[in-house]
Amino acid sequence: MRTAVALLACLALLFSPAPAPAEGPQATYVLRVPAPMGESAQRLLGLGYDVLEQRDGDDLFVVGDPRTSQELRADGFPSTVETAMPPAQWAPRSLGDTTYYGGYRTITAHLAHLDEVARAHPGLATVVDYGDSWRKTQGSGGHDLKAICITRNSPGDCALTPTAPKPRLFVMGQLHAREITTGDMAWRFVDDLVGSDLTAMLADLEVWVVPIANPDGVEIVESGGDLPVLQRKNANGTCTSGPRGVDLNRNAGSHWGEVGSSTNKCSETYRGSRADSEVEVQALESLWRKLYRDTRAPGDTAAASADTTGAVISMHSYGDYVLFPWGWSTQKTGNDAALRRIANDMAALSGFTAGQPGEVLYNASGATDDWVYDDLGVPSFVWEIGAGFGRCGGFLPPFSCQKDVHWPKVRPMLVSAMNAAKRPY
Repeated sequence: MRTAVALLACLALLFSPAPAPAEGPQATYVLRVPAPMGESAQRLLGLGYDVLEQRDGDDLFVVGDPRTSQELRADGFPSTVETAMPPAQWAPRSLGDTTYYGGYRTITAHLAHLDEVARAHPGLATVVDYGDSWRKTQGSGGHDLKAICITRNSPGDCALTPTAPKPRLFVMGQLHAREITTGDMAWRFVDDLVGSDLTAMLADLEVWVVPIANPDGVEIVESGGDLPVLQRKNANGTCTSGPRGVDLNRNAGSHWGEVGSSTNKCSETYRGSRADSEVEVQALESLWRKLYRDTRAPGDTAAASADTTGAVISMHSYGDYVLFPWGWSTQKTGNDAALRRIANDMAALSGFTAGQPGEVLYNASGATDDWVYDDLGVPSFVWEIGAGFGRCGGFLPPFSCQKDVHWPKVRPMLVSAMNAAKRPY
């Protein structure tokens, strides 16, 4: 919680020369920036700032360090301090650690959890290794990329073929590593699928869950312990003067390199050297092509066929939104009416706001949800889970907020998605 002294210190930053670089880690600020939807919002994104998936009227929010307010002002964007977060402190962690920051599970614990569920429920759960993280491909640590398929197993289930007999719902968390709420929602969903009334829904549905889509990034986040590092990107060491990595949600090959992404290697929205350059994105796209039929002809206005099955949910935080394609433009997809109906149904259960990104936030290209719909015709959605502010808002809510606040909203949305995946159009 901010103190009066901290607030005065933060506000002083806005009206003083940029400070000299400080020794050691610095505080992180969330800045409120007037940027109405349209040209102003897109210019802010195009400058490479770390713009959050949150809007309040005409204002967007930017994460930055003590210099960011001066940089914004120089670019024509006044700002005020909304919140201040203490600096993260890197600390080596034991391989035996299973939690951090009050109960959030480490990447090691997440991967072990999938194996434990599969051992305990062999008639329901199958773990699939679908690739390697960037660090693992470089021989510098890293992790397997793992998914779990949960269904009432019968012949042909959980096979890596788009002609499998059941519709498939795919849910993933922590593509952006610092969005720790989403990994916890995935953990709870896996447990719920094998131990509640949801199990009965698995007779005619497969559910695929990737709890951690960016394990190298999550390893950086958890290295801060009780002060998690706000790492967004993967660990591909492309920046020497700022946060390393590539934004995996700007790297996918649907309208890659267009609005809302950056060529600056140190930007939080750095899109990578080329479309699909990152191994984590390549692995996801390869997995999706094995799980889903392609039911949509090329072209931005083509519709997927009425016999399309399945759905893909990418969980993010924060802002309380349900978003759907297109994200690169406010142009409507060929299946806009159905996507809008499904999104509105999910949003109504949680009190979220539904819309295309450009209708409620801003446009951004190279996102995985656009790729899923573009390449395969499968309905795809982004959930921005959590309010912007308050005790359970932001990137780092106390762990108790997951059970008490977020899960009661997300679970009904997941059930709605399970039903929608059977015949979405």
